[in-house]
Amino acid sequence: MSAMTNILVKDDTVTTPVEFTLVPVTDTPIPFWRANTASIPLDGQLRLTMQTEKLKSGSYKVTVKLESPTMETLGASGTSTGYVAPAKVAYVTTCIFTMFADKRSTIADRINAFRMTVGVLQGATSTTATGTLANNAAGQAWTSSTAPAPQLFNGLIVPN
Repeated sequence: MSAMTNILVKDDTVTTPVEFTLVPVTDTPIPFWRANTASIPLDGQLRLTMQTEKLKSGSYKVTVKLESPTMETLGASGTSTGYVAPAKVAYVTTCIFTMFADKRSTIADRINAFRMTVGVLQGATSTTATGTLANNAAGQAWTSSTAPAPQLFNGLIVPN
């Protein structure tokens, strides 16, 4: 099994890209990571979960969920006494990636489905079949990867 370790993610949609370190919180009942940014309340931290579930049919449902809360501060100028309300979560943007793998599927089958889906998500078009990552490079990277998400989808190995 893959050991839970920190996962580094990047928000490069802002002028100065921000990196977040997702820290393992627990592996029970499902693996859960959370950012640990000192200036953001616990409810406002980036969150990640990974899960595999064996269905009644014998097939597997493999899911990764990333939750990205957006914080807001109301009344930033404060009151006449100088009180400023603490920031709170305005809303959460959630991204869920789920794969259903037949019980007879092979690692190669799962890698191929994962690779093609990620290619679509990263910008595959009618002229660029793989998006921004070369097809062979992606396949080989995921085949031998010891990172949590590729192991979850390819080998059905849940981090602990």
